[in-house]
Amino acid sequence: MKIIDKALLDALCEQAEAAPRRRAHHLIHDSHQDTVQRMLIALQPGTYFRPHRHTAPPKWELVLVLKGAALWLGFDAQGRVTGRIEAGAHRGCKGMECPPGTWHSLVCLAADTVIFECKPGPFTPVPAQDFATWAPAEGAGDVADYVRWMHRARPGERFRRAGDDGPVCT
Repeated sequence: MKIIDKALLDALCEQAEAAPRRRAHHLIHDSHQDTVQRMLIALQPGTYFRPHRHTAPPKWELVLVLKGAALWLGFDAQGRVTGRIEAGAHRGCKGMECPPGTWHSLVCLAADTVIFECKPGPFTPVPAQDFATWAPAEGAGDVADYVRWMHRARPGERFRRAGDDGPVCT
């Protein structure tokens, strides 16, 4: 039996606080070959999930917020926001399921946030073509600007980098 309790969530949050990427994973499934992949992910403010999609093979993704709060953003192929869902342990919305092939990202809205993620297996890394070219790569200089923009992004809006047509949204 695998137990998910306060002690596990607290320890995971401490790991995320100390991690350079500001997040920590705890696998619930036994193998990357399992047909259902299940994990806990602790998030701290400032962590960055580069917008991506799951097309190879197409996979849905279920996220439930167990502790804290998170923001899910959906995008079109040009990087315009198509959906914005705030979810949290103490909010009306507790989670969301993202359809296969949908461009999406997640933003941490509160310290010590923990999500439960479930998707079909086996595990396959997101291929390069499924990371958004219109969003900064992890570690790029404009990631902090992009994360700040994501916090307030609304449907129809698109982040513009310096040099793009139109104003820079930061």
